[in-house]
Amino acid sequence: MQHLKIARLKQKSKVLFQFRITLQMDEPEAWRVIQVPEEYTFWELHVAIQDAMGWHDCHLHEFRLEQRPIGQSVRFGIPFDDGEMTDPNLLPCWKANVGDHFRRPGDQMYYIYDFGDNWVHEVLLEGILLREKGAKLPRCIDGARATPPEDCGGPGGYADLLETISNPEAEEYEDIVAWLNESSQSGQPFDPARFDIEKVKFTNPAKRLKKLQENL
Repeated sequence: MQHLKIARLKQKSKVLFQFRITLQMDEPEAWRVIQVPEEYTFWELHVAIQDAMGWHDCHLHEFRLEQRPIGQSVRFGIPFDDGEMTDPNLLPCWKANVGDHFRRPGDQMYYIYDFGDNWVHEVLLEGILLREKGAKLPRCIDGARATPPEDCGGPGGYADLLETISNPEAEEYEDIVAWLNESSQSGQPFDPARFDIEKVKFTNPAKRLKKLQENL
């Protein structure tokens, strides 16, 4: 297995990228606005999105120029070589810099997390801004609504879950509420409308990459 290493530009950029991350759903959309260094790789952007949205990073992911799952569009993720089949169109996300593919406000890609539940996020470059001296990046500056619980069945399953918890008379109400409480990391009852920006904490992408390397 090749050694995993995050690609780096030689010098820290004087600008930052501001992204709006929007989870695509029929229900009111959960979204975040984050600011990251221009020199970030797609692996580092992946970690920032996971932290800002509140996902647990326990499933595979990809960045795609197009939303469709197949084709010749550029894709970044975690390539696996099981000795039988590899995907030549899937590039290692830690070897590609975000700034090589986002060049002007309005540029967008799709970030897909958990290929079973298929959570599709629009990643929109809102602006390229001067980097404030001493600014700590990444950071989340805005957002709305909670991220759906992991493994709830994708947008369709989440819609069913919301319908169930809105009706205490529903047959599965108690089981669903108990499951939500058990899986809650905040210790609070699940509230789809809740988003507390103060609780967004960003983790170290280099440590996360090392952990990934150990598990591959």
